[in-house]
Amino acid sequence: MTKRDELRVEKALQGFEFPAEREQMLDFASDREADAETLAALRSIPAGRYASKDEVLEAVPQEPEGDAPGGAARG
Repeated sequence: MTKRDELRVEKALQGFEFPAEREQMLDFASDREADAETLAALRSIPAGRYASKDEVLEAVPQEPEGDAPGGAARG
């Protein structure tokens, strides 16, 4: 997850009460009309119960910041 994704997830879960299951978070974010990237980040976390938003953010797989993989060099 990039820093931008982290901010999206935080915004999507603003006002959400923990602890909660992944599916409950997805329902909440969907109801708040979260964008596809935010919902994908939430879907990528393992199913289970999360005690806090911080736990959720730690569970989302990390992706490197920047452009396309391999970073094509200009020459």
